[in-house]
Amino acid sequence: MSFPLPSRARRTPDGPSRPRRRSVLAGAAVAGAGLLAGCSDGGSGSGSVGTAARRPSAVELARARAASDSAGLVARYDAVIAAHPALAERVGALREEVVRHVEAFGGEVAAAGASGSGAAASAAPSAAPSAPAAPSASGSASASAGGSGGFDVPSDKKGALAFLASAERSLADRRGAALLEVPGELARLLASVAAAGAAHAYLLTEGD
Repeated sequence: MSFPLPSRARRTPDGPSRPRRRSVLAGAAVAGAGLLAGCSDGGSGSGSVGTAARRPSAVELARARAASDSAGLVARYDAVIAAHPALAERVGALREEVVRHVEAFGGEVAAAGASGSGAAASAAPSAAPSAPAAPSASGSASASAGGSGGFDVPSDKKGALAFLASAERSLADRRGAALLEVPGELARLLASVAAAGAAHAYLLTEGD
């Protein structure tokens, strides 16, 4: 694009005068428009970069998903405790360890006591829109015991423990496969939590 040149300065008997005011204003307007266009282009470019920077990476999504999965498992523990309060002492320590797993993956667990109100994970803000909610990780069904938070908790204690063991084992297996798709630190964390889940499954079904 060509820019208008300011008009030639007028000469007076005493020497050259200042450029015409109209030409100065026109030149300033053209220059200002050029600067604004440059800022707009730079702004949109930096905006695109900013948007890309806010887009969660595969590792962030995997971490958020893992936090959500663990929170869903906490919700199952809450459902069992609500349906079978007598099991609270036996499974309480395992539940607390699963809560620590949620936190290790960068999530949070909503306060939930023996009322079986359930749990929810909140991952890093950049990953949250793409991370599944906690119930999707653990599934839901009609409850066969009162106050079970929407899960199909068996009415007998042995069945309720098997219910938790199955959830722990299934999640441990999924994590064992998922750790092959993520880099070192997260893979090691997934492996550690998967091993803990397998141990939980054993304690729930075979342990004293």
